[in-house]
Amino acid sequence: MAEELESIRVLVVDDHQTFAELLAIALQSEPSLSFVGHAQSSSEARELVERLRPDAVLMDVELPDVDGIKTTGQLMADYPELRVIVLTAHAEPSLVSRAVAAGACGFLPKGGALGDVLQALRSAHRGGMVIPAHLLSGALNPAAPRAAHAEPVALLTARERDVLRIMALGRDARAIANELGISLHTCRGYVKSILAKLDSHSQLEAVMKAIRTGLLDAIR
Repeated sequence: MAEELESIRVLVVDDHQTFAELLAIALQSEPSLSFVGHAQSSSEARELVERLRPDAVLMDVELPDVDGIKTTGQLMADYPELRVIVLTAHAEPSLVSRAVAAGACGFLPKGGALGDVLQALRSAHRGGMVIPAHLLSGALNPAAPRAAHAEPVALLTARERDVLRIMALGRDARAIANELGISLHTCRGYVKSILAKLDSHSQLEAVMKAIRTGLLDAIR
């Protein structure tokens, strides 16, 4: 994966040629981002990820063979360090939940500004979560009963609880480290431990689980 001072290498997966070309042009205009390829199907996406090893993928939900969310799960199983942001014209809460469970670190509606997509890539590359607040609240389904949170709280150390609390604000690892006065390396270690203990693929999934179970309420 790319170092922080290098450009973020991005693969676009979308079967709509015009939209993909717009993304490619936008990526090529940004010094911190680099467009490395375009796939129009799930099978092509898996092939290009293996060959090009991008840092991040912009993944459309609707693909002609296997849908983008299932493709995300397949890619994350093989490349756990990959950062996948799911894009869709139909921003439904159920899709958000599926995307997060598959390991996506972000979910954006296609109707948003291109600048938002570019900023999302930068944030995701730093370990941040990318999802509009209204989609997150819908995906969480607050009317659903919450599971007991005693065991997850006991599993997390005091410092891990601090990291999770700030993580829930959408901060990336560097911002969390700065706020807590710890090194970036140490912070990343805490994040990795939190994901393992909460059985999550990404910070976004960990935060969603923490909110659903009431864990965040218990540590605030």
